[in-house]
Amino acid sequence: MDLGGLPILSAVIFTPLIGALLIALVPREREDLTRWLALGTALVTFGLSLLLLPGFDPTAPGFQYVETADWIPAFGIQYKVGVDGMALVLVLLTTTLTWISILASFGPIRSRLKEYMISFLILEVGMIGVFLALDLFLFYIFWEMVLVPMYLIIGIWGGANRIYATLKFVLYTLVGSLLMLVAILAAAFSFQSATGSWAGAFDFEQLRGFGFDPTLQFFAFGAFFLAFAIKVPMFPFHTWLPDAHVEAPTAGSVILAGVLLKLGGYGIIRFCLPLFPDAAQQWAPLLIVLSLIAIIYGAIVAMVQPDLKKLVAYSSVSHMGFVTLGIFIFQPQGMQGAILQMVNHGIITGALFLCVGVLYERTHDRSIARMGGLAASTPVYAAIFGFFMLASLGLPGMAGFVGEFLVLLGTFDHSPIAAAVASVVVILAAGYLMWMYQRVVFGELSDFLKGVGHHLTDMDRRELVTLTPLVGLTLVLGVAPALVLDLIQMPVGEVLARVGGSLVGAAP
Repeated sequence: MDLGGLPILSAVIFTPLIGALLIALVPREREDLTRWLALGTALVTFGLSLLLLPGFDPTAPGFQYVETADWIPAFGIQYKVGVDGMALVLVLLTTTLTWISILASFGPIRSRLKEYMISFLILEVGMIGVFLALDLFLFYIFWEMVLVPMYLIIGIWGGANRIYATLKFVLYTLVGSLLMLVAILAAAFSFQSATGSWAGAFDFEQLRGFGFDPTLQFFAFGAFFLAFAIKVPMFPFHTWLPDAHVEAPTAGSVILAGVLLKLGGYGIIRFCLPLFPDAAQQWAPLLIVLSLIAIIYGAIVAMVQPDLKKLVAYSSVSHMGFVTLGIFIFQPQGMQGAILQMVNHGIITGALFLCVGVLYERTHDRSIARMGGLAASTPVYAAIFGFFMLASLGLPGMAGFVGEFLVLLGTFDHSPIAAAVASVVVILAAGYLMWMYQRVVFGELSDFLKGVGHHLTDMDRRELVTLTPLVGLTLVLGVAPALVLDLIQMPVGEVLARVGGSLVGAAP
């Protein structure tokens, strides 16, 4: 599908960049124009991403809407983008959360507004590009592009300890990214030396059918996986996440939890498994153990957090552990559940961070011990916060349930013991989330909140507009998860066929 001769995937990727350039031309004193131009750009991008749905065939193998142009022909590097069902659902998640995050920033962000909105839109370019890139070099460019605007968003508009948090975030991510670059170059050189040509040396569709040397597979998988594991973040590479979340502005936390963590899960499924299937089988037992540790560790640490944002951040470590568990059991229900869990986690945890932001805007505090009694003072807020709390703990009928259930179902087929261990965390999640909600919302209004006085108001119209679509999505995907599962069934089957194919001829 083209839009007046313009390829639609390129339009989805680069529309935010056009908006950022337009905002750069707006006079600094025209803050209202800057806000509405940023929101309008994000909404146009969201609309363009929706246009991918009517012409998309979920039963067709491979990639659709593919666009190709030579970039550096001497090394076979192309501008090549395409979309399958997995990429499509994550692009839709990205464009949805971006416009919601920009709208949520209208009130809190008062300083250097132009730079903030430009950073946010460039961040959207990088995130969408990562999901659509089919050339490894192009993928790496988009992957690194995400780092700079997120660094600025946390480092300029974050909390008191923002410099420490953002440097930690950058150093962790950069180390993994550089090792991944080495692995990309090693894979390309291996392809070139075997074929005698650079043509297709960075082309994902060419490389996934190429049988790499087992030693190269082992180390290249490790390098790719490290970059993705840091982004997920997977235990023990998770320590940057709580600091980044606590210091990031609310919208930054929404995008960080809602989309950036998904880049890691997507990268594992898209690149690690199809490119290095033998190594994936070798690494899988260790990674399943680390996933189980992350699931349990994240839940236990969340239980003792005094800060609302840190509690939600550690719950993300636990929830994303289900994603990596679902991936490495190499089972259809498990992997479908992992992708569905990524989408559901993005919606629900993004909403939880918005809820924490609503409270922080009124109190400038996130300490659970200082809260209490919000049900009487802010009933609408208490109801919406409670809704997403129940969704996060996996209440049936809401989006958080189906993904975890499918992962546990697939895990039980692979290892009943691993499934039993992971199931315990469902109980822990109910414990820390409901205990947190009880302390914040019920009881008498705390002395601290009494001191806030008339500033303690219920949600305004803008805040309701940001959260209402997420309420709807949580209910729709809880009742009709097939909307996502039908789209991802084909790519999951293709990935598992390649990983399963690596077992043919293997020693028993």
